[in-house]
Amino acid sequence: MRFRPEPAHRHGQPARTGVLLCNLGTPDAPTPAATRRYLAEFLSDPRVVEIPAAAWKPILHGIILRTRPKRSAAKYRAIWTEEGSPLLVWSRKQAALLRGYLGERGHQVSVRLGMRYGQPSIAAQLDELKAEGCTRVLVLPLYPQYSGTTTASVIDAVGAWARQQRQVPELRFVNRFHDDPGYIRALAQTVQQHWQRHGRGGLLLMSFHGVPERTLQLGDPYHCECLKTARLLAERLALKEGEWRVSFQSRFGRAKWLEPATQHVLTELGAAGTARVDVICPGFVSDCLETLEEIAIEGRQDFQAAGGQELHYIACLNDHPAWIAALTELAQDHLQGWRTQGAVDAEALAQSQARALALGAQQ
Repeated sequence: MRFRPEPAHRHGQPARTGVLLCNLGTPDAPTPAATRRYLAEFLSDPRVVEIPAAAWKPILHGIILRTRPKRSAAKYRAIWTEEGSPLLVWSRKQAALLRGYLGERGHQVSVRLGMRYGQPSIAAQLDELKAEGCTRVLVLPLYPQYSGTTTASVIDAVGAWARQQRQVPELRFVNRFHDDPGYIRALAQTVQQHWQRHGRGGLLLMSFHGVPERTLQLGDPYHCECLKTARLLAERLALKEGEWRVSFQSRFGRAKWLEPATQHVLTELGAAGTARVDVICPGFVSDCLETLEEIAIEGRQDFQAAGGQELHYIACLNDHPAWIAALTELAQDHLQGWRTQGAVDAEALAQSQARALALGAQQ
């Protein structure tokens, strides 16, 4: 095996620590060509589609990549912003804010964002961190609930990059934060603030991304971690039985997926004459195609077409101060033992925390 050339070594250069935030990814543009490139990479990952390559590749290249990109591109166009893809926009803001929050706490670290599919790639961002002199890297996938289809795929990508390095940095991974108190608190604040502005519906539907049911049977903890997140959020909001439900969205193919399906639940609620349903997607920390188009547009249409009246979509955590504070705590906890801090002014730190709480109250 040939290893990639190493950055020029500088004697006496102090070791640095890096944090790599990772998210799923997005096409470069809302066009069929860009969407085809993205889907080809995404759907070729054996972590995502557990079908033998000999059977799957003819289906992928002969059918799916000939028909789906045009439809997907139209969906992306419906949610695209002047700044670009919402997922990339929000993820970049999270990385910038995390860098600032950690800096205020005295942590001298480099923070970068890598996408599992598309750009900026995980490998390219690890190259940049290494070029900056990082000999320690904390990899923090922005997936609250662990799944082989997401978190493990990020670990695969980091491992593939590491296999090409002569000198591999010390690596740590955050595998999950589905029950992290700060994450749950931030979710609750987004719901409460939405209710303060728009009133409260009779039901809060918590919609998580779906995966094939077979993954649960094979030992993937994703389903259980989604249910725990939902239970903790309901407890934090003091919801009673019948005031909240869990569902799973984004089904693909003919295999049986986790149930109940969000589309079916919304149709059922609409047919029952439900006046209003509030929907939150706790498994996504950034608004994206699956939240803005699948829920806020298609989900609302399904609900109203079946007889329902109002569907209120509650935005993802995005750049909410309580979420950035929770993300900072999460990173800080996993950075323990690595030298990342200069002298910290306790008074300045307390002021920083107070500002974050005040901003959260104003949101």
